[in-house]
Amino acid sequence: MSSNRLHFRTPLFTTPFHARTAAANKHNAWAPWAGYTTALHFGDATMEYTALRNQAGLYDLSPMVKYEISGPDALRYLNRLTLRDVSKLQPGTVHYTAWCDDAGKLIDDGTLFHISPGRYRLCCQERHLPWLQDSAIGFTVTIRDESEEVAGLSLQGPCSYSVLASAGFGEASRLKPFQLMEVSFGAGRLMISRTGFTADLGYELWTSLDNAIPLWDHLMEKGALYGVRPIGTTALNMARIEAGFMIANMDFVSATTALRPDRLRSPYDMGLEWMIDFAKGPFNGRAALKRERDTGTTQWAFVGLDIDGNVEAEHALIYDNKKTEVGHITASLWSPTVKRNIALAMLKRPYHDTKSGNLWVEIYALRELEYHKLMVKAAVAPRQFFNPPRRRANPPGPF
Repeated sequence: MSSNRLHFRTPLFTTPFHARTAAANKHNAWAPWAGYTTALHFGDATMEYTALRNQAGLYDLSPMVKYEISGPDALRYLNRLTLRDVSKLQPGTVHYTAWCDDAGKLIDDGTLFHISPGRYRLCCQERHLPWLQDSAIGFTVTIRDESEEVAGLSLQGPCSYSVLASAGFGEASRLKPFQLMEVSFGAGRLMISRTGFTADLGYELWTSLDNAIPLWDHLMEKGALYGVRPIGTTALNMARIEAGFMIANMDFVSATTALRPDRLRSPYDMGLEWMIDFAKGPFNGRAALKRERDTGTTQWAFVGLDIDGNVEAEHALIYDNKKTEVGHITASLWSPTVKRNIALAMLKRPYHDTKSGNLWVEIYALRELEYHKLMVKAAVAPRQFFNPPRRRANPPGPF
């Protein structure tokens, strides 16, 4: 029996890399993620972020929920489940996708890997096995939670390819964004995908549990010349805000867990309408989404904001003309890279567009144990604040 089946005996599980991350975690700063203990930071989160943007950062993403979906009807099933046309996803490639309930409200978003013909891996933030199984009725398909069997690392930053090449994985140079390959490593196999959550050059590496520690040690040793260092969730979150990426139950509430009906969001609310493929045939939520599109009833818009000053506006409310509440901030950051006070926010329509000229953010700034209320001007901005050319360079540059 897997130790994780005895979850009631331990508060949190440890990842396959825990022996190394625990040794490096000088501040003993941990947080839960999907039932695992993960590092918030190892010492100085700002230095970890700096490594991520200027060198290379190594992040343990093993807690990410991973489902293997295989069988004769795997393609048909995934086309029925998700918003995008999976028939366009060739073996050896990856795409970003999302899936909804029958009312067209978002359940989660994630990455879908087409590993080999008839075999896929769906990676996401939350656990959805009952929903996936219910959606599989009538299909000849096998859905298996393989989260506990796959060790994952995210290697991100301008020097990430240089680290891979130094480690003997130079063939990764032929990977374009959202492509994957398998290579030999140790006693098994290593899957390398050109994917990530930082809007920078980067890769994700997937291997078996017994290969986890050897892989970590190998990358840290071979990447030392390029300044590779372990990074925690704090630094990664800073990078994902600059990238404008959303996270379930942080920027939107999953339809399977929301308690209040007005908290549900559709793909149109979250700026994901570009991935909806109405031409591919039936899929979960299709009728509701078509009705929303045709009637123009979308209520919200997920946007980027530029905010005056340098005080972060985490969870602040947004007002029109300092009077009418029109939205709220889901994540914010003073960005060291773009040198701007930025945020991700939900705005009521049309305050994201035609009525966006007089937006103000209500910030409560803590200064020596006393909160000061600030009303700060804000402007809607493209959500992807950081998008360097090296992210798409092919082959990647030798930084």
